Amino acid sequence: MDTVTLNKLSDWAIKHRRHLHQYPELSGQEFETCEYIKKQLREMEIDLLDYQAPNVVGYLNGTKGSTTIALRADMDALPIVEEGEKKYISKKYGISHACGHDGHMAILLAVAKWLSENRHKVEANIVFIFQSSEETSPSGAEFLIKQGVLEDVNAIFGIHLWQPLQKGKVGICSGAMMASVDDFHIRIEGKGGHGGLPHETIDSVYISSLIVNAIQSIISRRIDTLEPAVISIGKIEAGDSYNIIPAHVSMYGAIRTLSHDIRYKIRKEMENIVEGICNSFGAKGYLDILGGVPPLINDEKLSLFVEDIVKKLYGSETFVSLKPTMASEDFSYYLAERKGAFIFVGVGGEKSSYPHHHPKFDIDEDALETAINLLIKIALNYKNHVN
Repeated sequence: MDTVTLNKLSDWAIKHRRHLHQYPELSGQEFETCEYIKKQLREMEIDLLDYQAPNVVGYLNGTKGSTTIALRADMDALPIVEEGEKKYISKKYGISHACGHDGHMAILLAVAKWLSENRHKVEANIVFIFQSSEETSPSGAEFLIKQGVLEDVNAIFGIHLWQPLQKGKVGICSGAMMASVDDFHIRIEGKGGHGGLPHETIDSVYISSLIVNAIQSIISRRIDTLEPAVISIGKIEAGDSYNIIPAHVSMYGAIRTLSHDIRYKIRKEMENIVEGICNSFGAKGYLDILGGVPPLINDEKLSLFVEDIVKKLYGSETFVSLKPTMASEDFSYYLAERKGAFIFVGVGGEKSSYPHHHPKFDIDEDALETAINLLIKIALNYKNHVN
C-alpha cells in the first residue's frame, strides 16, 4: 500500500474514531454503536452475519476461500467521567472510551474498507468481529463463541492500543501474554458480641485477618516461584460500631494467573484455607469464586508470523518482545478455541500520557495508521503463511 493511500485511510479512521469517542456506550448497551458500524459495513458491501445485537459480525469472501481468519475489535466504554479539553470529548456524562476501544473499532473499520475495495487481493475469507462487553462479565467474547462465531474460522487476530508501550513500537508475547482473572467473595459467619468480652464471641474480624495472611502464603509457599500469580483483596465489609465484634465479615478480591493449572490450584488452596481456619474457630466460611476470563495465550507460530510482518513493515527496531502483563482481556476466550495472536500497538508518549481507565486517558491517533497497515498485511499474508 502506498503512503498516500495509507494516510487517507488513517485520516478516515480518525474521523470515525472521534465520532465513536463522543458517543460511548456501556457494556451490553452499544446499540447506537452497533447501528453506526453496520451502516459503514453496508456501504462497503460487506455481508452482515446474523448475530445478536449489539454485536456486529461482517464477512468478506476471499478469492481462495478455503481458509478463514477473524479480526476482532471491542466496542464498549467505561463508567468514567471524562476529563480534559479535547474537541471530541464524550457527550455522554459519566461514560467514556477510557481504554481505546473507539480506536479499535475505527482501525477495524478502516481495514474492512481497504479489504472491501481490494477484494481481488484478498485470498482468505475474513470475519470482522465488533464485539460487545469486553469490560464486564459475562464476557462478550464467550457469548459470541457460544453463538458459533468461530465455527469456520482457522485463526483469529486482535489489536490493543497500549499506553504502557511507546508510540511507534509494536509488541507481542509468544505464549502467555495476559492473565486470567477470577473474582471471589469470602463470607465468614461467626458470633457477634461485646468488644470487651471477646471470649463470648466467634470473632469474624480476627478470623478474616488470619485468612488474608494465609491466602498470601499460597503465592509464596504453595506456588512455584517462577509462576506469576496474584491474589488481591480489595474490599472488606464488617460491623457497624467500633466496640461491637460483628457476626459477619465479607471480603472481595481477585485471582490472576498466567497458567490454567495454577489458576485451578489457587482455587483449591483457597477453599482449604477458608474451610480450615473457620473450622478451627467454630465459624462457618463460604468461598464463592466467580469464574472470569482465562489466561490469554498466543500461538507461538502465529506470534512469529506477526513478528516477521512487523519487522518487514517497519524494521526490527519497531518490534518489542514483551513480558506478560497481569492485566486481562476476554480475547483469551477466542484463543482458547482457535490459534491466533493478540498484539499491542504502542500509543504511549506526550499525547497519551495517562494510563488506561484514567479520566484523562486518550490515544495518540498517529498509532492508528500502524495498526491498520499491520492488520491488512496479516489478512493478506495469512494464507501464504499456513501454506
